[in-house]
Amino acid sequence: MKPAPFDYLDPRSLPETLQHLRQHGDDAKILAGGQSLLPMLNLRLARPAVVVDINGIPALDTLSAERGVLRVGALVRQRRFERWATEHLPLVGAALRLVGHAAIRNRGTVAGSLSHADPAAELPALFLCLDGTAVAVSLKGERTIAAHDLFQGPLTTSLASDEIVTETRWSLPASGAGWGFHEVARRHGDFALVGVATVVTLQDGRIAAARIALFGAGPTPVRARHAEQALSGGVPTPERMRDAARAAADSLDPQSDIHASAAYRKRVAATLTERALVDAVARAKDYRA
Repeated sequence: MKPAPFDYLDPRSLPETLQHLRQHGDDAKILAGGQSLLPMLNLRLARPAVVVDINGIPALDTLSAERGVLRVGALVRQRRFERWATEHLPLVGAALRLVGHAAIRNRGTVAGSLSHADPAAELPALFLCLDGTAVAVSLKGERTIAAHDLFQGPLTTSLASDEIVTETRWSLPASGAGWGFHEVARRHGDFALVGVATVVTLQDGRIAAARIALFGAGPTPVRARHAEQALSGGVPTPERMRDAARAAADSLDPQSDIHASAAYRKRVAATLTERALVDAVARAKDYRA
């Protein structure tokens, strides 16, 4: 199919972009990488009156890390993020290699995936796991949105129609923290039926902190807070991690669909969470005070 007719706008500055968004509101869609928007246009699942292409704004294509915070501009491609993360943030590097295929990651943007908010996508779950915040800008000003407030439902965020995400900020794990990432998909590059990202920090042989984010098993990615709290302060025995994994899976409320049943997703979520926690503990470097 072909898209429904729309007007194409090519702003060269952020203020010009914001003017367009204020003028057109819900009738406008932002084009960055286009890997989510263009298929929706072609299938006529999205029928905007105006497409606002932000690729002519080089100030949005920045990536930097300082004082434990990674800042990723709105035009940073997933492939560039993957290459940086493979060396500096291996959890993200490993997960991004499972996002679509290289050709998709060469065009798709980090902020675009987060704004699209597909509950089966890897990046929203990573963003939640790493306590990310999105910087949203409109003509009214700037605000930051925590990851747990950004994702509202399938393909739905708390962004206003006149706002654009100019950058995302990711909290880098503590030095020596271990990580784990697992997902199940029908084929490489497909969206996950269920997946999990974990980060574990050890101190004096005990778990000082744990983060668990699950995706593909509900309307949004989910942080398993109760399981994280149950792990905190404990010795990372196989039994403790197995119990935490079951608690994480029990907190999910997935739906059945043509790809997998709700029971299957919960069962697999427990297995993958246990594996990811075991991996994270194995990779963690124990800190002794």
